[in-house]
Amino acid sequence: MAKSCIVTGKKTTTGFSVSHSNIKTKRKLFPNLQTKRLKNPATGKTVTVTISTRGLKTLHKWNREGKSYDLAALKAESLA
Repeated sequence: MAKSCIVTGKKTTTGFSVSHSNIKTKRKLFPNLQTKRLKNPATGKTVTVTISTRGLKTLHKWNREGKSYDLAALKAESLA
């Protein structure tokens, strides 16, 4: 399965590389995905997740606001 962010759902997309003469060739556009080991606030255990940098900012925001979330559930949801 292709890698994708567990929070935002970002994944590889396709597009075109356009030359000066307007010749189009297929290319892949990759999101900034990182493999991180994060502490799951729901269980207190460490979970290894694939997450985008935008998703990391979102998790920091959720922590500031006191929002509850479960990394293991987000990971399972993204795999399904």
